[in-house]
Amino acid sequence: MTGAGRDVVVLDYGFGNVRSAVRALERAGARVELTADRTRAMGADGLVVPGVGAFAACVEGIRAVRGHEVIGRRLAGGRPVLGICVGLQVMFEHGVEHGVHSEGLGEWPGTVERLQAPVVPHMGWNTVEVPEGSRLFAGIEDERFYFVHSYGVREWVLETKGRTRPPTVTWAEYSGDRFVAAVENGPLAATQFHPEKSGDAGAALLRNWVQSLS
Repeated sequence: MTGAGRDVVVLDYGFGNVRSAVRALERAGARVELTADRTRAMGADGLVVPGVGAFAACVEGIRAVRGHEVIGRRLAGGRPVLGICVGLQVMFEHGVEHGVHSEGLGEWPGTVERLQAPVVPHMGWNTVEVPEGSRLFAGIEDERFYFVHSYGVREWVLETKGRTRPPTVTWAEYSGDRFVAAVENGPLAATQFHPEKSGDAGAALLRNWVQSLS
């Protein structure tokens, strides 16, 4: 199975390194459109939610183009969504920046908070701890990926209690502090790192995601 012919929309809401993401997805074999159009975003085989900057501002931008409605409707229908960097963070319930608490999109329980490291941001290449069964990291489990962030999710709190398949959660560590590096949860997947800046490993991850689209 290949990603050829898969239509992907990168949600254009004013935040994120969108051009590099578009080019990387095109190289992964997708037909890519950068738009905030809700009809196009709903109809695409895959939706990518990028994000750079502050948690609260990104959530506000997504809500301004009613992107939260598109994300919710897609996920309810089992339609794939991929978040990148702050695009991962906004999927959680809460964000805390400079003492200010903000509401996220609430697709996952949990809080985005400042990394407990002597120096932030965490910037550069890092390894990740990939659990068995990951489709996103298939063939690249031992590779390094490029991170740029000061905040992260330091505790995974979602419990399925056997009712549904548990999410696949990938972790990373910076200066002794562990944080969520990626999540695969049915149609919703997200990475804290930037696959579009992660060389061959990031390109392989995007190919894995594009090839999973139906």
